[in-house]
Amino acid sequence: MASTRDVVIIGGGHNGLVTAFYLAKAGYKPLVLERRPQPGGAAITQEFHPGFRCSTLAHSAGPLRPDIVRDMQLEKHGLRLISPDVATVSLSPDGRALTLYRNLEKSAQEISKFSQKDAARYPEFQQTLSKISKVIAEALALAPLDIDHPSRGDLWGMLQTGRAIRKLGKKDMYRLLRWGPMAVADLVAEYFETELLRAAIAARGIFGTFLGPWSAGSSLVLLIRAAGDAHASGLASFAQGGAGAITQAMAAAATQAGAEIRSNAEVIEVTVGNGVASGVVLSSGEEINARAIISNADPKRTLLKLVDPMHLTPDFVMKLQHYRMPGTVAKVNLALSGLPKFTALKDNDEALSGRILIAPEIDYLERAFDESKYGNFSKQPYLEVAIPTVGDPSLAPAGKHVMSIYMQYAPFKLRNGDWEKQRVPLGDTVVKTLTQYAPNLPELILTHQIITPQDLEDIYGLTSGHIFHGELTLDQFFTMRPLLDWAKYNTPIKNLYLCGSGTHPGAGLTGGSGANAAQEILKALKR
Repeated sequence: MASTRDVVIIGGGHNGLVTAFYLAKAGYKPLVLERRPQPGGAAITQEFHPGFRCSTLAHSAGPLRPDIVRDMQLEKHGLRLISPDVATVSLSPDGRALTLYRNLEKSAQEISKFSQKDAARYPEFQQTLSKISKVIAEALALAPLDIDHPSRGDLWGMLQTGRAIRKLGKKDMYRLLRWGPMAVADLVAEYFETELLRAAIAARGIFGTFLGPWSAGSSLVLLIRAAGDAHASGLASFAQGGAGAITQAMAAAATQAGAEIRSNAEVIEVTVGNGVASGVVLSSGEEINARAIISNADPKRTLLKLVDPMHLTPDFVMKLQHYRMPGTVAKVNLALSGLPKFTALKDNDEALSGRILIAPEIDYLERAFDESKYGNFSKQPYLEVAIPTVGDPSLAPAGKHVMSIYMQYAPFKLRNGDWEKQRVPLGDTVVKTLTQYAPNLPELILTHQIITPQDLEDIYGLTSGHIFHGELTLDQFFTMRPLLDWAKYNTPIKNLYLCGSGTHPGAGLTGGSGANAAQEILKALKR
């Protein structure tokens, strides 16, 4: 006989945990069902070699929305953030390095070694980006409005956003309207002449997307990411104990508020009758009825796999099938016997405390993207590297280190072969690329952990390996995320809701989608 619960949340990723917390605080008793051995989704820490632990997928700590951190009291539940002074180090094959710091003046001093003109313009760009990103942040914290039948809350929110845009002034308001549709390569070229600097900033506009720096709309991705962190190239922020410490703290907060979390509980079906969701079925055969079902899975997995599409209109199914989410990211984690020596850094270990970019110029990034368009992974890829053990030695045995590497571009659909056959060549390509900058790296490697786009789908539940649950583009943003008329976290199935990154704002490890969804779902439950 089926048990009955207030609310069931499918998936214990960070957005699911945030939603569970806010619903529990409102007096409901949500049950979070996580199919893997531990909650956390893409924000987990695991041992991948004896004594070596690493943020398996996401290695940067957000940036989490400050109000969520405050409401959930994540520091009280053990979260400790490591915020090095170094933000990013961008390396060039000619042996030079551009280091950008949290401090604006220190960054300008470093830039002046390449270009006095760029050093003078950098504070201006940073100030403009900061002003515009504050307005974007306000919009991201709002639930998208119902275009046909806007509520008073919708109208008030849009009025507040409109006022914030007007306060920008004519010059910056024009920039906001103009920048969103632009190619990020064009945007950075308007300000800077140094290729290392251009590419370091432009990389934020393509990270995790099937876009190159010359793709229209890539500036929007930069603006969305800057809404949480207005530093031009992005700050370095890590959780002590790895990204899993973030979701462990969230799980503790949600549990304390009254939620229940069950691991190793895979949902295989959402039960629907007469257009109304009534419960879920687990792989064990257990059935659980609920007043509301909330899915932290991506829209396609939820509505085309967990729900029988026969309960949806053909028009809706067709539109959702065309919702774009082509994965382009792979992950390689290395256990190292020592600290790599990067030629350009001349034993400056402090520089290794931030994020290390292999993105020497705009054309390098575009060529890496070009290969993926034809179904090949990049042979000279864009890499974002972190060595978290520099600031958190607890992740490895004494004197040893872990290296966490995002690799882009690695298309989910390969033109030739499959990802199981390409796993080792992918890892070799990443190491070969890094060896150009750190010649002693190969001799330090104790083991590899290579996570392909196929692994992201099969193991971690990210359809097509897309880390954002869908492209962050103008036609899949705000009132159109995931689809027009279905952006307020509801679905065509009554009592079935979405709370994952495939909903607005969908900008990665911020918690924004989960918090916004909770607000809207609470309104529906009270009705």
